[in-house]
Amino acid sequence: MKVSAVVISHRHARELERSLPALAPQVDELLVIANVPGSLPFDLPDGVRLLANERPLSFAANANLGAAGTEHELVLIANPDARPEADAVAILRDFMAEHPRCGAAGPRMLYSDGSWQASRRSFPTVGSTLVRRTPLRLMFPPLRWQQRHYLLGEQPDEPVQAETMLGAFILLRRAMLDEIGGWDAGYRMYCEDIDLNYRAAKAGWERWYVPAAVVRHDYAAVIDKRFFTRHTLWHARAMARFLRKHPERILTLR
Repeated sequence: MKVSAVVISHRHARELERSLPALAPQVDELLVIANVPGSLPFDLPDGVRLLANERPLSFAANANLGAAGTEHELVLIANPDARPEADAVAILRDFMAEHPRCGAAGPRMLYSDGSWQASRRSFPTVGSTLVRRTPLRLMFPPLRWQQRHYLLGEQPDEPVQAETMLGAFILLRRAMLDEIGGWDAGYRMYCEDIDLNYRAAKAGWERWYVPAAVVRHDYAAVIDKRFFTRHTLWHARAMARFLRKHPERILTLR
């Protein structure tokens, strides 16, 4: 199986200079989408294609654009600040080749300092989201209290099935994307990866966390640091869209 990689950049030239040399040798095709015109002031490595948007699009819209502009059976969607270790893509690819119902495979993610990152999660609930996105977070720190959502007590060393995984570095089966209609471009920012995994689950596709594949991810986590910013508003709108699409999740309070 061959892998097409799509890296979506929004003024991330510095991050790309670090991540592209690590990613390019591991994939069969690599497309970089410059979401902001003129935001890549350096030459891309040989063989890397560039698609420059005339105007900024959402992450999900760019993921669909990248999938449409590539050709292989597996589509890797990656953030510019995600740097795979040397064999990360091969491990994910080989796992998907051995598991034909695996529609999405995600790696073990680490912060730049090597500490573990909670990239495998359970689907969010209304209650847990309210805690994370309001001042309640000061009394109930999510990474201490929300064991179920962040799966804090579980750091498996072997592949396990997942409900949802961060979209910052995720390998997807093109057949799955075609079946479920790709990413939902109606999400401006946030929750598009949760929605993709949820629709994949509804369609009977498996999602697997494969910890032997390791990726370093800087993960700014802007909305976890400040309250009542435009990012908080975007996240609230995204969660509202998710609940409108999947109203059964409203009943899942805990």
